[in-house]
Amino acid sequence: MPLQRSNTADKFIVDRRKPHRNSDVARAVRKTRDRLSQQAGNPDFDRELLKLHARAMTSGAVVIPLLVLAIAAAGRFAGVGNEIGLWALFTLTCYTIVAFMARRIERTEASEINPSQARREFLAGHFLCGLGWAWFVWLGCGACALDQFQVVKAVVLLLAMAGTAVMASSLSGALLATFAVPVALYAYTGAKLWMPVEAIMAALLALSLPFFAYVARHINRSSLMLLSFRSEKDALIAELETAKSMSDEARRRAEDANLAKSRFLASMSHELRTPLNAILGFSEVMANEVLGPMSNPTYRDYAHDVHDSGQHLLDLINEILDLSRIEAGRYQLNEEPVMLLNIVEDCCHMMELKARNKDIRVVQDFEPTLPRLFADERAVRQITLNLLSNAIKFTATGGEIRVRVGWTAGGGQYISIKDNGPGIPEDEIPIVLSAFGQGSIAIKSAEQGTGLGLPIVQGLLAMHGGEFELHSKLREGTEAIAIFPLSRVMEELPALPTAAVAARRR
Repeated sequence: MPLQRSNTADKFIVDRRKPHRNSDVARAVRKTRDRLSQQAGNPDFDRELLKLHARAMTSGAVVIPLLVLAIAAAGRFAGVGNEIGLWALFTLTCYTIVAFMARRIERTEASEINPSQARREFLAGHFLCGLGWAWFVWLGCGACALDQFQVVKAVVLLLAMAGTAVMASSLSGALLATFAVPVALYAYTGAKLWMPVEAIMAALLALSLPFFAYVARHINRSSLMLLSFRSEKDALIAELETAKSMSDEARRRAEDANLAKSRFLASMSHELRTPLNAILGFSEVMANEVLGPMSNPTYRDYAHDVHDSGQHLLDLINEILDLSRIEAGRYQLNEEPVMLLNIVEDCCHMMELKARNKDIRVVQDFEPTLPRLFADERAVRQITLNLLSNAIKFTATGGEIRVRVGWTAGGGQYISIKDNGPGIPEDEIPIVLSAFGQGSIAIKSAEQGTGLGLPIVQGLLAMHGGEFELHSKLREGTEAIAIFPLSRVMEELPALPTAAVAARRR
């Protein structure tokens, strides 16, 4: 059967006593989610797109100007004249204006950007650049050595359109604002000349503009997806930070509560034990009639009841203190070489009278030779007594308990205590293994119990690096196994040679 373990943990929620702190956390999460909304048209989202467009324009600010300078140099060499220089100056000025606008937007905080105004300014700047390209389309070259000057202008426009489609994809409408007028003007001049080549190039430009607009739109969607992924990541980080702050607050409150519990137990243990010892002593004196007989036997019975109740309360206090020390890591192990067989055998003798009163037979099945175990003898005794006490408590009259001690498959040692009692339902095993947990059978039983025996066993075994297994089936009984690891088993040392053997060796 699989190992059944107790996995109890305190669960903390938002501190309802501090509503101002909880509202601040909720407000921060809501603000982050609103700022990182994934729907286009949201002002904050449009600001992010404008920042992307500004970054693209500043990073590629030299691409189109270099193309303009190259065209101006080639046109000057071809004999266009001074007009192409004026065109280059105007176009470079327009792109410089756009670059300065992009740099300003890039340096401005996103929260301070007016999306609609910035978009209008960018589109106006791109339209001015488009007027420069329209001027280029209108340029003539009667003295040029080029026969197909119109074709060259179409190729240049195609290159400029491709570059703009890539760089200005984050701003929808930028491509059309830049090249709608130049393409229309080129189509007008081509139709006016009515030359087959010019007509073909005009048709090519007319078809290329929507194509590049389609490409720019897809790149824009990729940018939107990038922003969406980034917003999801930032939202997740914000939620993680919120959860971390709440976890830190919960941990602080848990540490404060644990410290308060430890102080309470440390102070109350003495305050409770002192009167309990007096109650136990005086009730025992009265019940045993040490100072003389009681005239009324009912008083003697009451004294027995007081003694039994006080003893139960003292046991409960001791178990709570032991479990608290184990959980707080303050339980000190006094480790020494011990014989597991001897300890378990002594515990069986101690519980023999209690088992005999219920007519329960305790069968001991020990392996004959086991090496010593490096462990805390008091803890091992407490483990064995707790398991034996539970087995006797829940075994019916005339039942049987089998106690085994031996080797594990991994080379360690184990203690197995198996009874033929009513058993535990499988879904109640985690409850039984938790602190103060009791199954339905234990609740119905007349035997008193605190529900701390098995958690203490688990804690003591964990401090020894061991494991605890609990196997049970209804109407078939329960088996509790305490396992000590191989690292706790001490090797047998060879016997010291006697004087005769030593003399013979000489």
